[in-house]
Amino acid sequence: MSTPYFRFKQFTIFHDRCAMKVGTDGVLLGCWAITPPYPSPQGRGIRILDIGTGSGLIARMLMQRFPEAEVEGIDIDEAAVEQAKENMRAYPCPLPKGKGTGSIYLSRLQEWDPGYEYDLIVSNPPYFQNSLKNPDKGRELARHTDSLSYEELLAHSERLLTIYGQLAIILPADAEQEICTLAARHSLYLTHVTRVYSKESKPPRRVLLQFEKSESQDHGITESRPLEDTLVLEDDKGGRSAAYQELAKDFYL
Repeated sequence: MSTPYFRFKQFTIFHDRCAMKVGTDGVLLGCWAITPPYPSPQGRGIRILDIGTGSGLIARMLMQRFPEAEVEGIDIDEAAVEQAKENMRAYPCPLPKGKGTGSIYLSRLQEWDPGYEYDLIVSNPPYFQNSLKNPDKGRELARHTDSLSYEELLAHSERLLTIYGQLAIILPADAEQEICTLAARHSLYLTHVTRVYSKESKPPRRVLLQFEKSESQDHGITESRPLEDTLVLEDDKGGRSAAYQELAKDFYL
């Protein structure tokens, strides 16, 4: 029987009531995503939205990394939402020190309208488009794009982002071209891409993508010149690579 929780340095995530458990994809995105380098309007804190928050893992990681931020998570799985709320309050560290807040809501992205916009949106979205469905309904919703297509994710991210807001996502590597093409249609311009390899000898398995809503020469950002790099997860002995350890050093025990 799998462990019902995953312990990090500053907090513990329980995931036994969630369709999708704590995994490498979520940890990578939580470590990798950055907030916009531009000041928030009217001196307010950075606002962050985690779409498909599940257990609240990524939201909780971003609360640790950006303790002044207002972090919100939404999900369509009622059991996951309840557990994510508990994880926000959980021992041993309910909230990081700072003025930030963390909240979880039961909502479809298509219906989410908080009355304000976000500086950063993150998502580890469903990505199976044409595969066999899982008999577990919750896991099916979490893994298949029937509940949230790439097109909907991008369209509603554009709607919810501030003028210089950013969207950070993780997807299978073979979805990179499709998502970038769709993003351009929604005025979301690629600023950073990290291709993730399990081992150097294998093809990339995941891709981390960060988009900015406003293409601006003033900020040195153009659609054709994103920052590109790679990350190999395993070393020669099958353990975490030095680069992966460095990326996740504030979280993994």
